[in-house]
Amino acid sequence: MKKAIVTLIAGLFATAAFAQTPAAPATPAASVPAKVAAAHTKAVVKADAKEAQAVVAAKADVASAKTEATATKAKAHHKAKHTKAKADAKLASATAAASTPAPAPVAAPAAAK
Repeated sequence: MKKAIVTLIAGLFATAAFAQTPAAPATPAASVPAKVAAAHTKAVVKADAKEAQAVVAAKADVASAKTEATATKAKAHHKAKHTKAKADAKLASATAAASTPAPAPVAAPAAAK
């Protein structure tokens, strides 16, 4: 009877061991040769560096565009202010000319009859 119980227990352990899925490799790089992994790492680092340069260049472009836009806005504001002042002066001179009465025409002497 003891042998039967021991056999049953051993059978349970054996089936439990075979029923499990095999363990996955710890890292995929373990199956890849070291040279290939080093080349991949180098390519990734190079790509990251290029991306960082692109980000810095884009930020510099944005800063430059903002500065340029500010200068253009100030120039346009100055030009509009100057044009408005000219228009105001023109209006003032036209108003002054209109409010000054024109000299009365001199009447010709009446002809003697």
